[in-house]
Amino acid sequence: MILYPVSAFVLLATLLLYFKLAERYQIIDRPNERSSHRGVAIRGGGIVFPLAALLWFVSHGFALPWLIAGLLLVAAVSFLDDLRTLPGSIRFLVQFIAVSLMLLQLDFVGLPWYLVIPLYILLLGWINAFNFLDGINAITPFYSLAALGSFMVLNHRQPFAPPPLLILLIIAVVIFSFFNARRLARTFAGDVGSISMAFLLGYLMICLVSVTGRFEYVLFFIVYALDSVVTILYRLFRRENIFRAHRSHLYQWLSNELGWPHVLVASLYAVVQLMINIFTIVLIRQEIMKLSIFLVTVAVLSLVYLVIRCAIGKRIGAGMNSH
Repeated sequence: MILYPVSAFVLLATLLLYFKLAERYQIIDRPNERSSHRGVAIRGGGIVFPLAALLWFVSHGFALPWLIAGLLLVAAVSFLDDLRTLPGSIRFLVQFIAVSLMLLQLDFVGLPWYLVIPLYILLLGWINAFNFLDGINAITPFYSLAALGSFMVLNHRQPFAPPPLLILLIIAVVIFSFFNARRLARTFAGDVGSISMAFLLGYLMICLVSVTGRFEYVLFFIVYALDSVVTILYRLFRRENIFRAHRSHLYQWLSNELGWPHVLVASLYAVVQLMINIFTIVLIRQEIMKLSIFLVTVAVLSLVYLVIRCAIGKRIGAGMNSH
């Protein structure tokens, strides 16, 4: 189909053009004491993610207008935030409106309040968790590919999303990976990329759960969820401001304190999540997955994460004491 090679060309050309403009207007990230990266990189290369969705929208009869409106709104404000830090209240308000447009597209507006409120909390939490975890080279594209690839497999058997949209998003992520998944990244996703991708993945997850009736598919996001929730609790325990920049995520400990290569850490996150996705798909298809199995799975994964985090934390602490 000619749509895909043409779209790939447009996405690549747009990204290269953006690099030129970003260099000219200094839309760049310089490393500081809170950064996990070294060297200067262009901020906002993830602009190709919402652009891929926009290409699908235009080429497929302007389908899902409320979803795309919400995506473009949150992408535009996130890009402005990449250029100049905006107040948290403005970012939250825009994300709230964007999620409202997504739920309008899903025809969830008429749902009871006790279902709508948790949806808002989960979606807004997911969007910001995904953004917080965009801290090292390759982690956002690799984790996104694990999710999108899993969605593609399930969509082939029981359609819940437009296949061309999934394919175009994968193409955009692969193109972005070429410039991001390297020792010294040429570009970072920026808020425009990470928040846009989180918004789209959240939509796809809701569609999947709605069509299949299997909430257990939320395990597709469990690695990021665990790292986010445990890190927040850890920082609250230390009486830190959870809204300030930090280096307390497990992936940050691995890449910063232990010095593991960014691409290796990102690959580990993506591979572990992909293995969990495969496990989830197999158990659901074999009709083995029940609520009890789901809860046990979450408990076991949480325990494994905590054991690894504690071991790494002790190792880091021992290293600091030795100095």
